[in-house]
Amino acid sequence: MDRYVCIHCHFYQPPRENPWLEAIELQDSAYPYHDWNERISAECYAANAFSRAHTGDGRIEKIVNNYARVSFNFGPTLLSWMKEKSPAVYRAVLEGDQESRKAFSGHGSALAQGYNHIILPLANARDKETQVRWGIKDFTYRFGRPPEGFWLPETAVDLGTLEVLAREGIRFTILAPHQGAQVREKGAEDWNDVIGGRIDPTIPYELDLPSGRKISIFFYDGPISQGVAFERLLDNGESLANRLLGAFSDQRPWPQQLVHIATDGETYGHHHTHGEMALTHAMRLFDANPEVRVTNYGEHLEKFPPTHEVRIIENSSWSCVHGVERWRSNCGCNSGGNRGWNQEWRGPLREALDWLRDTIAPLFEGEGRKVFRDPWAAREEYISVILDRSDASVDEFLGRHAAGELTSEQKTRALELMEIQRHAMLMYTSCGWFFDELSGIETVQVLQYAGRVVQLSGEFFGDSVETGFLERLERAKSNVPEHKEGRTLYDNFVKPATVDLHKVGAHYAVSALFENFGERSRIFCYDVERENLRVQTAGRTKLILGKARITSGITRKSAFVSFGLLHMGDHNVSGGIRDFRDEETYETLTREIGDVFKTADLPEVIRTVDKHFGLETYSLKLLFRDEQRKILHMILDQTLSETEGIHRQIYQQNATTIRFLSGLGIPLPDPLFASAKVALNTELRRAVSGESLDASAINGLLEESRGIGIPVDSAGLEFALQKRVEAIADDFRKKPDDIDLLRRFEEAVGTANALPIKVLLWAPRTSTTKC
Repeated sequence: MDRYVCIHCHFYQPPRENPWLEAIELQDSAYPYHDWNERISAECYAANAFSRAHTGDGRIEKIVNNYARVSFNFGPTLLSWMKEKSPAVYRAVLEGDQESRKAFSGHGSALAQGYNHIILPLANARDKETQVRWGIKDFTYRFGRPPEGFWLPETAVDLGTLEVLAREGIRFTILAPHQGAQVREKGAEDWNDVIGGRIDPTIPYELDLPSGRKISIFFYDGPISQGVAFERLLDNGESLANRLLGAFSDQRPWPQQLVHIATDGETYGHHHTHGEMALTHAMRLFDANPEVRVTNYGEHLEKFPPTHEVRIIENSSWSCVHGVERWRSNCGCNSGGNRGWNQEWRGPLREALDWLRDTIAPLFEGEGRKVFRDPWAAREEYISVILDRSDASVDEFLGRHAAGELTSEQKTRALELMEIQRHAMLMYTSCGWFFDELSGIETVQVLQYAGRVVQLSGEFFGDSVETGFLERLERAKSNVPEHKEGRTLYDNFVKPATVDLHKVGAHYAVSALFENFGERSRIFCYDVERENLRVQTAGRTKLILGKARITSGITRKSAFVSFGLLHMGDHNVSGGIRDFRDEETYETLTREIGDVFKTADLPEVIRTVDKHFGLETYSLKLLFRDEQRKILHMILDQTLSETEGIHRQIYQQNATTIRFLSGLGIPLPDPLFASAKVALNTELRRAVSGESLDASAINGLLEESRGIGIPVDSAGLEFALQKRVEAIADDFRKKPDDIDLLRRFEEAVGTANALPIKVLLWAPRTSTTKC
């Protein structure tokens, strides 16, 4: 009997980008990382790219790229983020596929995926095709080859979806064992019932489609996959290997057996700490075992074509026992923990989105024909622009699809129409229905995509689209009383997040009060070209007057604005922004406001600014989240420094008493506890962020904190130390002949390893290996 093993990892994160900024804003829940993508990348994607293979005594023997050994797929939207924000890991993923082709007879281990994780059986025919084609084109762009296999989001399947896959040249997909209905050996007449997960997963199956096409299906081993995901099978790499090897059986009639599993890839490192190391160890055990061979699906299919046929259970998935009801009804599937809640909101939410999609479709066609020869054909190829937003790429796309020579205004209109369609698909991202509550962040995210559709549609079709959408969204009821229903959520979480060119201009103007911008700046996906900026100060009061052109890097829509803002030292900013009128008006208002400011008559300054711009109290709430936090820290820096100094002084003056009380087991009085907490955590942050790292000093502070019962910000310390080591490693990479840098790097790594805190050091490994 020939034994083969394959482990498939489905790597995916829901899109978290602000639909108007095309970027992920600061997420405090991911602390100490900027956002959850960054955190999960460090804990899982990077960990698997640079996994540690240990010797028997615990020393690191080798750094291994797990992507070269497993079968895997990455969500296209996740890879788009990774390419920009974590390029070293992105390169390792692509290199893993390249290496796998060498190991597996020319078959790469990477699979394509539906573009933004739509439940394909619930999509209309047009979206189904676009999602598959965009997924394939995204894959080919990144991996440099067409995909052989395709991962269906949530393994949700119907024959219509499989027809699209087969038509696009996909050879196989992967399903859960309970999605099989009947099997038979090729040439046999009778079908055998395998409903209930009774299908044998050790061979591939062939499915005949109504069109006459065929597609192969692998059904993963359900119990072992469950063990990996939920039963701590990753506590030990040997346990994982033995469990997989134990699934082979001499009782099966076929000579070749494939034992394979499929789980969320985040299981290996994020959900299960050090799961990537267990995976690495298991693979090494397989490589050392002459009775088993690691393979991937493409290689196995070429060597052993299906000998059996299969019929599937349509409208089924791997994560809903009711089929695909989790994404359209109160089927009972949820994440648990909220007794008394229901998911009746799922149906009305989908109905509202369906109405929005179907309402804008004919309007899109009508407007689209004014700028495109075939609007829907243009949509199919718009993925080329999403992958490359350069002017050359956009012009090439418009050159292929435009209905004649377009003006600048028509080009913007064409791009806006494409963005309507892009966001109309993004709003179906499956995570919006997966969890328990309408007001969850994943559902709010899909509502924001819908909000972007409504905003862009409004520029063509007026307010009727939004009115009809909100009437239907109101039927989706929240489990949380204060959130009421979908319309309330839209008003509270979507409309405030909406961005237009004036809001970007206001962000730029407020930010300019606190930092210096060049003549050209980039604010997320917007370009700002400043033509004039005048700054006057009087003590803590600052006045800025200016004009600038704001241009969307997505649609090329542009606005020329002037602004005047007055800041009196606190968090409030008075002033306004408006469309630029003419040079004479601008010179008149800047001169008039400037002259009044020189008199130091602040009430008169405020009245004059109001006269020209309309007075509003912007405050820092206006700023996008990252810049808001940055500027608040600038404003509070001196106050925080003074406060920390006071706490440090109180702690030092009372340290002996504090230790004495702790020794007696007496709780510290709140004022002393607060001062000790601030003082010790401040000293620890400074110690791990300093130019030189002193392990004994850091350990002393940690011991002091433990001795008197002060909670330490371990996550923040780990992150700060990690960044310090990475910075030294990066310096050494640039100057590999600098012996002093090498010494500092060795000392930093030694300090990190000597401390009783976990420090992720994958980045230093990638940096130093390039030297």
